[in-house]
Amino acid sequence: METGNKYILEHTVTPGETADNIGSGGLPVFATPAMAALMEKAAYTLAREHGEETVGTRLEISHSRACLPGTALSAEAEITETEGRKILFRVKVYDNEGLIGEGLHERFVIDPEKFMSRLEQGR
Repeated sequence: METGNKYILEHTVTPGETADNIGSGGLPVFATPAMAALMEKAAYTLAREHGEETVGTRLEISHSRACLPGTALSAEAEITETEGRKILFRVKVYDNEGLIGEGLHERFVIDPEKFMSRLEQGR
């Protein structure tokens, strides 16, 4: 994986992803936790396409504009830095009118079997 690699994920907002349904607010608009999950999915998919299994460790975002169910979105993840097993991504989500959210996301490359074994053993 190299700095500058990008992945774009297309998504349509569903009624189940609204703030009133998730419990993060009272309105039927795209919820910030749903946007965060979409950002993570774009970054995870980018790493996976390069043969790496990763876990998210940090997410710093802003959600600057609301949208309704049925809205078509594009989530973009771009690798901005790698250091050992750490990968830093710039993440953005757009609708047809422009940017609705952005931020930074950090993921670490893991060995899935070792990772799960440690968890199951209580470490």
